[in-house]
Amino acid sequence: MPVRAVRGATQVSADQGDLILAATGELVSEVLRANDLSADDVISILFTATPDLCSQAPALAARRLGLTEVALLCAQEMLVVGSMPRVVRLMAHVETDRPRTEVCNVYLNGTEALRGEPPEPA
Repeated sequence: MPVRAVRGATQVSADQGDLILAATGELVSEVLRANDLSADDVISILFTATPDLCSQAPALAARRLGLTEVALLCAQEMLVVGSMPRVVRLMAHVETDRPRTEVCNVYLNGTEALRGEPPEPA
C-alpha cells in the first residue's frame, strides 16, 4: 500500500494545556475523517508548535484518541518574524490507496491563511 504524507494545522486561542489538547484532538480527528483513515493506517505523526505554545505536548491528544501504536514526535516550529502565533502543525505519514492529488490536508481555526503565499521578508 502506498505511503502518503498528510499535513494540517490549527490555531489555539491561548497557551493552555486543555486548549492545546482540544485543538490538536480536533485536528487529528479531522485529518483521519477527511482521508477515511483509521488508527491502523497511521505510521507516524510529527507535531510542531510555535514557540509561544509550551504548556502541553500536542502528541498527548493523539494518544487520547487511541493512536497508541503510532510513532509520535513533538518539536518546536521555526520562529519566523511576523508568522501566525499559537499554531500547532502536523505531518502524518499514512498508508492509503488515495492518489497524492486526493490527499486532504486540513487547516482549521484561521490557519487556512497559511496555505497562501508567504509574506515578503522585512
